[in-house]
Amino acid sequence: MKKTALPVLGLDQFPADDRRAHFYYVERLEDHLVRYPIVSTPHAHNFYLLLYVTHGHGTHTIDLVTHDLRPGSLFFLTPGQAHSWALPAEARGYIFFFSAAFYLRQYPADRLAAYPFFDPARAPVLYLPPDETTIRALFASMLAEKEAPADNQYEVVGAYLYLVLELAARPYAAQAAPHPTALAAQQVRTFGQLLDAHFRAEKTVGFYAGRLALTANHLNALCRRVLNKTASALIHERVVAEAQRRLVHSAEPVAAVADALGFDDASYFTRYFKKYSGQTPEDFRQHPPAGG
Repeated sequence: MKKTALPVLGLDQFPADDRRAHFYYVERLEDHLVRYPIVSTPHAHNFYLLLYVTHGHGTHTIDLVTHDLRPGSLFFLTPGQAHSWALPAEARGYIFFFSAAFYLRQYPADRLAAYPFFDPARAPVLYLPPDETTIRALFASMLAEKEAPADNQYEVVGAYLYLVLELAARPYAAQAAPHPTALAAQQVRTFGQLLDAHFRAEKTVGFYAGRLALTANHLNALCRRVLNKTASALIHERVVAEAQRRLVHSAEPVAAVADALGFDDASYFTRYFKKYSGQTPEDFRQHPPAGG
């Protein structure tokens, strides 16, 4: 069975004019979602990402941890983090990608590394008041630079980015709640990356524990501590989520979906799916959840 790794997207997959290519990308969230439907499925990036939400409620799952997404949410992702989101059609906001090289053109590396929201052991989201205007205006200004570029565009957009990060760091320090230890969080994050790469072929806690040099009980305990779920529950959730995606967004027979997910027996896949979702694959395909 061929294993499909989690897609890792680069800035060059989000076309821009020659000046901005490989350095940064900015767009309205609603336009971005329409233009690049791949971002609605689990993936990672090789760049930094900022997501600012102005309208709509949903969820944003980052390295297996699901966060509320609501007006005033400002998310921060570093290269390599796996994420996916569930957004309503009315979601609005801004998306900004940038490479480390873009920030380092004007500002020091130790400052980029010092922002607390880019620390993988800390929460990657800041909840601002829904009517916040200062940071929102900076995102709007970055978008305006894209729509009316000038000779010093890099410098101006870089300055706006710097202000967004510096201003966000102030309330983040006051809001940040205690987070799991860095080692535990990193181990669970690595488990999530392994799971995304191997869940089609490997569905036992023992496999992932072995790759992490842990016992199965230890990995279950770590996941329960960090995510309040066992490793085995996370494996089942990942398999069922991919099955649901295929059932809704493709016309593949159930047997083909089972085969793609590493099940040799379609009837066993049906029992597995029903056990962890409460529906048979056929029932789910005919009556998917709203927005599915």
